[in-house]
Amino acid sequence: MCSCRHEVPFYAYSAMTAGKHSARMPRMSPLLFWLAFILLFVAPVLHVALSPRSGPWLPPEGARCPFGPRLGWLVIVLLLGPLGWLLYIGRRPRT
Repeated sequence: MCSCRHEVPFYAYSAMTAGKHSARMPRMSPLLFWLAFILLFVAPVLHVALSPRSGPWLPPEGARCPFGPRLGWLVIVLLLGPLGWLLYIGRRPRT
């Protein structure tokens, strides 16, 4: 019934020893990391930046937004990653 200051609460103890008594998590190889990074983030950015389907870099005349469609898609792909690329691929061309 004595509340001693040197006692460590259970939640703090479990957080301190979580990695010591549990099985080690498998590590990702550097090659797999770079492959995933290039395929999931660099390739979509290059696709949007170099594709003629992205539209012009500059905004249309009289537009209130200072960014063109291509820069807008680049921002979306940079922020959302592969999901932004899927949005870019799935959009329908204007007729």
